[in-house]
Amino acid sequence: MPELPASVRVAAWVTHAWAGGVTHTEAVERALPDVDHTEGLVEQLRLWRDLGEAAVLVALPSPGDLAGLPRCGPIATDAAADAGEALYVAGLGGLLVPSVSTFGSAGAEGLRIDWMAHDADPVPPHRIEALEPSQLERHLRRRLLLAIDELDAVGGTPWADEIARDLVDERLGTDWALPTALPERARKVIALAGTVSLAAEVGLQASGALTAAGDESRAVALRSLRRESERTLADATNAACAAMAGWVPSR
Repeated sequence: MPELPASVRVAAWVTHAWAGGVTHTEAVERALPDVDHTEGLVEQLRLWRDLGEAAVLVALPSPGDLAGLPRCGPIATDAAADAGEALYVAGLGGLLVPSVSTFGSAGAEGLRIDWMAHDADPVPPHRIEALEPSQLERHLRRRLLLAIDELDAVGGTPWADEIARDLVDERLGTDWALPTALPERARKVIALAGTVSLAAEVGLQASGALTAAGDESRAVALRSLRRESERTLADATNAACAAMAGWVPSR
Protein backbone atom coordinates (compact mmCIF):
# COMPACT_ATOMS: atom_id res chain seq x y z
CA MET A 1 0.00 0.00 0.00
CA PRO A 2 1.39 3.45 -0.86
CA GLU A 3 2.67 5.38 2.11
CA LEU A 4 3.83 8.85 2.99
CA PRO A 5 7.57 9.58 2.71
CA ALA A 6 9.61 8.02 5.50
CA SER A 7 10.72 11.44 6.75
CA VAL A 8 7.12 12.61 7.13
CA ARG A 9 6.23 9.56 9.19
CA VAL A 10 9.36 9.81 11.35
CA ALA A 11 8.85 13.53 12.01
CA ALA A 12 5.27 12.99 13.14
CA TRP A 13 5.87 9.93 15.29
CA VAL A 14 9.09 11.09 16.94
CA THR A 15 7.69 14.53 17.76
CA HIS A 16 4.70 12.72 19.26
CA ALA A 17 7.11 10.58 21.31
CA TRP A 18 9.04 13.62 22.50
CA ALA A 19 5.76 15.09 23.72
CA GLY A 20 5.29 12.01 25.90
CA GLY A 21 2.98 10.06 23.59
CA VAL A 22 4.98 6.84 23.08
CA THR A 23 8.49 5.61 23.68
CA HIS A 24 11.31 6.54 21.34
CA THR A 25 11.71 2.97 20.10
CA GLU A 26 7.98 2.54 19.53
CA ALA A 27 7.84 5.79 17.56
CA VAL A 28 10.49 4.64 15.09
CA GLU A 29 8.87 1.21 14.75
CA ARG A 30 5.46 2.73 14.04
CA ALA A 31 6.91 5.26 11.61
CA LEU A 32 8.82 2.64 9.60
CA PRO A 33 6.96 -0.68 9.85
CA ASP A 34 7.96 -1.50 6.27
CA VAL A 35 11.70 -1.04 6.94
CA ASP A 36 13.76 -4.00 8.12
CA HIS A 37 16.87 -2.11 9.20
CA THR A 38 17.81 1.50 9.87
CA GLU A 39 21.23 2.96 10.49
CA GLY A 40 22.12 6.38 11.86
CA LEU A 41 18.57 7.42 12.74
CA VAL A 42 17.95 6.53 16.37
CA GLU A 43 21.31 7.77 17.59
CA GLN A 44 20.90 11.20 15.99
CA LEU A 45 17.32 11.55 17.18
CA ARG A 46 18.38 10.79 20.75
CA LEU A 47 21.20 13.32 20.50
CA TRP A 48 18.83 16.01 19.27
CA ARG A 49 16.43 15.25 22.09
CA ASP A 50 19.19 15.27 24.71
CA LEU A 51 20.27 18.69 23.42
CA GLY A 52 16.80 20.08 24.02
CA GLU A 53 15.01 19.82 20.68
CA ALA A 54 11.24 19.37 20.96
CA ALA A 55 10.19 18.76 17.36
CA VAL A 56 11.53 16.91 14.35
CA LEU A 57 10.67 18.69 11.10
CA VAL A 58 10.63 17.57 7.48
CA ALA A 59 11.65 18.97 4.09
CA LEU A 60 10.69 17.44 0.74
CA PRO A 61 13.04 19.15 -1.73
CA SER A 62 13.75 18.22 -5.31
CA PRO A 63 16.52 19.12 -7.77
CA GLY A 64 15.98 22.76 -8.63
CA ASP A 65 13.44 23.31 -5.85
CA LEU A 66 14.86 23.43 -2.33
CA ALA A 67 11.75 24.92 -0.71
CA GLY A 68 11.63 24.14 2.99
CA LEU A 69 15.20 22.88 3.22
CA PRO A 70 17.27 24.69 5.88
CA ARG A 71 20.46 26.35 4.72
CA CYS A 72 23.25 23.78 4.52
CA GLY A 73 26.36 22.93 2.53
CA PRO A 74 26.37 21.76 -1.08
CA ILE A 75 26.92 18.10 -0.22
CA ALA A 76 23.93 18.08 2.13
CA THR A 77 21.83 20.07 -0.32
CA ASP A 78 22.53 17.69 -3.19
CA ALA A 79 21.92 14.62 -1.02
CA ALA A 80 18.58 15.94 0.23
CA ALA A 81 17.44 16.97 -3.25
CA ASP A 82 18.38 13.57 -4.70
CA ALA A 83 16.62 11.74 -1.85
CA GLY A 84 13.58 14.00 -2.10
CA GLU A 85 13.29 14.21 1.67
CA ALA A 86 15.15 15.05 4.87
CA LEU A 87 14.62 15.51 8.59
CA TYR A 88 15.87 18.56 10.45
CA VAL A 89 15.65 20.38 13.77
CA ALA A 90 15.12 24.10 14.10
CA GLY A 91 16.82 25.07 17.35
CA LEU A 92 20.39 23.85 17.05
CA GLY A 93 20.25 23.05 13.37
CA GLY A 94 21.07 19.70 11.80
CA LEU A 95 19.91 17.48 8.97
CA LEU A 96 19.32 13.77 8.40
CA VAL A 97 19.07 12.49 4.82
CA PRO A 98 17.82 8.95 4.08
CA SER A 99 19.26 6.55 1.54
CA VAL A 100 17.06 3.56 0.71
CA SER A 101 18.48 0.20 -0.37
CA THR A 102 17.76 -3.53 -0.18
CA PHE A 103 19.74 -6.42 1.22
CA GLY A 104 19.52 -10.18 1.22
CA SER A 105 19.07 -12.72 -1.56
CA ALA A 106 16.56 -12.70 -4.40
CA GLY A 107 13.12 -13.56 -3.09
CA ALA A 108 14.11 -12.75 0.48
CA GLU A 109 15.15 -9.12 0.25
CA GLY A 110 14.92 -6.71 3.14
CA LEU A 111 14.51 -2.94 3.03
CA ARG A 112 16.99 -0.70 4.84
CA ILE A 113 17.37 3.05 5.22
CA ASP A 114 20.72 4.61 6.08
CA TRP A 115 20.44 8.12 7.52
CA MET A 116 23.37 10.47 7.01
CA ALA A 117 23.80 13.42 9.38
CA HIS A 118 24.78 16.81 7.98
CA ASP A 119 25.27 20.25 9.45
CA ALA A 120 22.52 22.79 8.77
CA ASP A 121 21.68 26.25 10.03
CA PRO A 122 19.00 26.76 12.69
CA VAL A 123 15.58 27.80 11.41
CA PRO A 124 13.80 30.86 12.89
CA PRO A 125 10.86 29.50 14.93
CA HIS A 126 8.41 32.00 13.44
CA ARG A 127 8.79 30.34 10.03
CA ILE A 128 7.31 27.14 11.44
CA GLU A 129 4.85 28.78 13.82
CA ALA A 130 3.35 30.80 10.95
CA LEU A 131 2.26 27.68 9.05
CA GLU A 132 -1.54 27.59 9.11
CA PRO A 133 -3.19 24.31 8.02
CA SER A 134 -6.39 26.00 6.81
CA GLN A 135 -4.40 28.30 4.51
CA LEU A 136 -2.33 25.38 3.27
CA GLU A 137 -5.50 23.47 2.44
CA ARG A 138 -7.08 26.38 0.56
CA HIS A 139 -3.91 26.89 -1.47
CA LEU A 140 -3.65 23.23 -2.45
CA ARG A 141 -7.33 23.00 -3.38
CA ARG A 142 -6.96 26.05 -5.63
CA ARG A 143 -3.91 24.47 -7.24
CA LEU A 144 -5.81 21.21 -7.74
CA LEU A 145 -8.69 23.00 -9.47
CA LEU A 146 -6.21 24.79 -11.74
CA ALA A 147 -4.56 21.49 -12.64
CA ILE A 148 -7.93 19.95 -13.45
CA ASP A 149 -8.66 22.84 -15.83
CA GLU A 150 -5.24 22.40 -17.45
CA LEU A 151 -5.77 18.67 -17.90
CA ASP A 152 -9.27 19.19 -19.31
CA ALA A 153 -7.82 21.58 -21.87
CA VAL A 154 -5.26 18.96 -22.96
CA GLY A 155 -7.98 16.37 -23.54
CA GLY A 156 -7.70 12.60 -23.45
CA THR A 157 -7.72 10.76 -20.15
CA PRO A 158 -6.26 13.08 -17.48
CA TRP A 159 -5.17 10.37 -15.07
CA ALA A 160 -4.24 7.80 -17.75
CA ASP A 161 -6.57 5.06 -16.48
CA GLU A 162 -8.67 3.95 -13.54
CA ILE A 163 -5.62 2.96 -11.48
CA ALA A 164 -5.17 6.48 -10.14
CA ARG A 165 -8.83 6.72 -9.15
CA ASP A 166 -8.74 3.33 -7.46
CA LEU A 167 -5.63 4.25 -5.46
CA VAL A 168 -7.04 7.60 -4.43
CA ASP A 169 -10.33 6.03 -3.36
CA GLU A 170 -8.38 3.48 -1.36
CA ARG A 171 -6.48 6.17 0.54
CA LEU A 172 -9.29 8.67 1.11
CA GLY A 173 -10.50 8.59 4.68
CA THR A 174 -7.51 6.65 6.00
CA ASP A 175 -5.04 7.97 8.55
CA TRP A 176 -1.86 7.22 6.57
CA ALA A 177 -0.47 5.46 9.69
CA LEU A 178 0.00 8.72 11.60
CA PRO A 179 -0.30 9.22 15.38
CA THR A 180 -3.77 9.99 16.65
CA ALA A 181 -2.38 13.00 18.54
CA LEU A 182 -2.02 15.01 15.32
CA PRO A 183 -4.25 18.09 15.26
CA GLU A 184 -7.31 17.23 13.18
CA ARG A 185 -7.01 20.04 10.63
CA ALA A 186 -3.34 19.30 9.99
CA ARG A 187 -4.15 15.60 9.65
CA LYS A 188 -6.79 16.45 7.03
CA VAL A 189 -4.32 18.52 5.00
CA ILE A 190 -1.64 15.81 5.23
CA ALA A 191 -4.14 13.25 3.93
CA LEU A 192 -5.22 15.56 1.11
CA ALA A 193 -1.66 16.38 0.07
CA GLY A 194 -0.63 12.73 0.20
CA THR A 195 -3.63 11.71 -1.90
CA VAL A 196 -3.05 14.40 -4.54
CA SER A 197 0.66 13.56 -4.72
CA LEU A 198 -0.16 9.88 -5.18
CA ALA A 199 -2.70 10.57 -7.92
CA ALA A 200 -0.29 12.83 -9.79
CA GLU A 201 2.50 10.26 -9.53
CA VAL A 202 0.31 7.45 -10.85
CA GLY A 203 -0.96 9.70 -13.64
CA LEU A 204 2.62 10.35 -14.73
CA GLN A 205 3.32 6.67 -15.17
CA ALA A 206 1.25 6.31 -18.35
CA SER A 207 0.22 8.39 -21.33
CA GLY A 208 -3.29 9.75 -21.31
CA ALA A 209 -3.28 12.50 -23.94
CA LEU A 210 -4.35 12.33 -27.57
CA THR A 211 -1.14 13.74 -29.09
CA ALA A 212 2.56 13.84 -28.22
CA ALA A 213 2.39 17.59 -27.58
CA GLY A 214 -0.68 17.08 -25.42
CA ASP A 215 1.05 14.33 -23.50
CA GLU A 216 3.93 16.68 -22.66
CA SER A 217 1.54 19.40 -21.53
CA ARG A 218 -0.27 16.85 -19.40
CA ALA A 219 3.01 15.70 -17.82
CA VAL A 220 3.99 19.29 -17.03
CA ALA A 221 0.65 19.89 -15.30
CA LEU A 222 0.91 16.68 -13.28
CA ARG A 223 4.53 17.32 -12.25
CA SER A 224 3.61 20.81 -11.09
CA LEU A 225 0.66 19.47 -9.12
CA ARG A 226 2.81 16.75 -7.55
CA ARG A 227 5.44 19.29 -6.52
CA GLU A 228 2.82 21.60 -5.01
CA SER A 229 1.32 18.73 -3.04
CA GLU A 230 4.77 17.78 -1.72
CA ARG A 231 5.38 21.33 -0.47
CA THR A 232 1.98 21.30 1.23
CA LEU A 233 2.65 17.88 2.73
CA ALA A 234 5.90 19.09 4.32
CA ASP A 235 4.36 22.32 5.59
CA ALA A 236 1.30 20.58 7.05
CA THR A 237 3.51 18.00 8.77
CA ASN A 238 5.65 20.75 10.29
CA ALA A 239 2.54 22.62 11.44
CA ALA A 240 1.36 19.44 13.14
CA CYS A 241 4.75 18.88 14.77
CA ALA A 242 4.85 22.48 16.01
CA ALA A 243 1.48 21.95 17.66
CA MET A 244 2.47 18.63 19.24
CA ALA A 245 5.66 20.25 20.56
CA GLY A 246 3.60 23.02 22.17
CA TRP A 247 4.99 25.84 20.04
CA VAL A 248 1.53 26.86 18.84
CA PRO A 249 -2.04 26.01 19.88
CA SER A 250 -3.40 22.84 18.31
CA ARG A 251 -5.37 23.72 15.17
